[in-house]
Amino acid sequence: MSIRYLTARLAQQIDEELMGAWGAFSIDQLMELAGLSCAQTEKYRRVLVCCGPGNQGGDGLVAARHLRMFGYEPTIYMPKPGSKDIYKRLHKQCDNMKIKSLLPDATIDELRSTLSSTDVILDAIFGFSFKGPVRAPFDEVLPLISSSKKPIVSVDIPSGWNVEKGNEEGVGIVPDVLVSLTAPKEGARSFKGRHFLGGRFVPKAMEERFQLNLPEYLGTEQIVELSQEQEPQRL
Repeated sequence: MSIRYLTARLAQQIDEELMGAWGAFSIDQLMELAGLSCAQTEKYRRVLVCCGPGNQGGDGLVAARHLRMFGYEPTIYMPKPGSKDIYKRLHKQCDNMKIKSLLPDATIDELRSTLSSTDVILDAIFGFSFKGPVRAPFDEVLPLISSSKKPIVSVDIPSGWNVEKGNEEGVGIVPDVLVSLTAPKEGARSFKGRHFLGGRFVPKAMEERFQLNLPEYLGTEQIVELSQEQEPQRL
């Protein structure tokens, strides 16, 4: 059977159940597994990890730490750092790994210079809870990333896309690679690049109850590539 794509409502429900009494996961655990999945998709040495202020940005910070451990050269760009304690702790872990960070006081010219020496961009700015319009400082950042002509890997849903309607407004990043987490989101139907599934944490009972029809992960791999021939079903 074909893998099912998630509506915003169902994606939120699954997250709540995973972190509730039934699933018993902590947000730290889920971010760790999500970030590890994203790190495993990278093949280029110099990675600019662009992190938003929410959970998506937290996934990016975890990915940056793992990339550093894997021998890559990540640089973190945070146009607007998150205020939650978990976000600050994840950034501190990256500091301890001596990962360079561009903070909010970095100018657009500094970002442009960093982009010129980057091999690939990891887009972890906005998550599936994003609702437009794109506001400052991201209204300058997203177009600059898009026009950089660097390969882009997006986490879960490309930044600026509606979780169900995709890049309907035309303001979102158009990545080369998408790493969906848990299960693909409805808005990813129109995505045409290489599509991976990551976040190997969905319990079998949950997969069966929601009829997610997830593919099998091989061995110890944290990602699995989705065939473009797979016909998504709406849940």
